[in-house]
Amino acid sequence: MVVTSPVEPAPSRKTIRRRLQANGLHGRRPVRKPFISEKNRRARVAWARAHLNWGRAEWAKHIWSDESKFNMFGSDGNTWIRRPVGARYLPKYQLPTVKHGGGSCMHLWEELERRLKGVRATNVDQKFSQLEAAWKTIPLSIVDTLLDSMPRRCQAVIDAKGFATKY
Repeated sequence: MVVTSPVEPAPSRKTIRRRLQANGLHGRRPVRKPFISEKNRRARVAWARAHLNWGRAEWAKHIWSDESKFNMFGSDGNTWIRRPVGARYLPKYQLPTVKHGGGSCMHLWEELERRLKGVRATNVDQKFSQLEAAWKTIPLSIVDTLLDSMPRRCQAVIDAKGFATKY
């Protein structure tokens, strides 16, 4: 794809954007997926295989923990990439993170974030109180859904050979 030549003036940003879109490279926010080393991928697959046949009762006996960050004001901003259609989950189009990927606990944190979207706090104590109150409103049906999804999550890790999954 040629956008300009050395003898012509530089194209505008709008022209560049149009040319990229015409060639199937649309602006998108990258999928945030964790970097997973080969050693960790093997460990993830081994863990998923060991827990693949667990029933709901076994999963209900465990507590998951993870970390999450809640901003006092606004967001950290958005990153944009250009990628072809159908390439969303290719590693080169993902924004790497260092978090553990695929745990049900992350979905509970996301639920908490959704419940507090647009709610402002003026100090850390107020933010903590808001988080605590919102946590208490999350229905057990959401936890039940996450418990029931664990066999599918384990299978997804196995199918993805330890790489990140849609979960």
